[in-house]
Amino acid sequence: MSPSRQGRGLRRLVVTLVVLVVLLVAVDRIAAVVAQNQLASMAQKEAAKYQVRSADTSVKIGGFGFLPQLIKQDFSKVTLTMGKPAFAKVPGEKLTVDMKNVHVPRSLLFGQSGTVTVGTTDMQVKLSPRELGRLAVRTTNIQGLSTEVVGGKLHLKYAANGINLDVPVSPQLQDGKIALVLADQSGSIPGALKSQLAGGIELPKLPYDAQLTQVSIQDNAVVLDATVKVLSFTR
Repeated sequence: MSPSRQGRGLRRLVVTLVVLVVLLVAVDRIAAVVAQNQLASMAQKEAAKYQVRSADTSVKIGGFGFLPQLIKQDFSKVTLTMGKPAFAKVPGEKLTVDMKNVHVPRSLLFGQSGTVTVGTTDMQVKLSPRELGRLAVRTTNIQGLSTEVVGGKLHLKYAANGINLDVPVSPQLQDGKIALVLADQSGSIPGALKSQLAGGIELPKLPYDAQLTQVSIQDNAVVLDATVKVLSFTR
């Protein structure tokens, strides 16, 4: 075979391999999008059982390559995001669920029935300080309460019965509730108000029976961290 023919044959082989790689990548991405949409629909349906609604729900499948993970039916990481979620009509800003070691049956890709099971699940919910203040009013029945973030710290405001307060508070987790612990220098605050706030603010039930593990302030939001012991979605 002449060198020119060998060169043409090599070029054809390279072109063929490139085309195959492009096709495999395209198939991988298309299959991933289909699976992500299926999982988002299932997760939203399951969340609705807990009176949780959202403006939009999306799922992103992580890990190296979708098809290799699909063959094993085991995905290393799946992230669920809900924008503007509402928990029993309490508006939130964002809900993120990080799931690891997720078993996804191949049948779901073809629109058939199946059950998704999750190894470990971590959840994060972001609420506006205003909504935390409204929940405080709902729990304590004390009108005139509000909360906002000032300089990275949560502040309690109270204006009623001739009293005007603006003091920093520390949100702490207490028996599944959020206790607002007042600073030591807040001696002017009525004892009854202190005790009611320390008793904890009741939160709406989180989806998937998530249990709170931590509450913190990040940027201008109240951040709730939680874990889910057992999580599965069925189609």
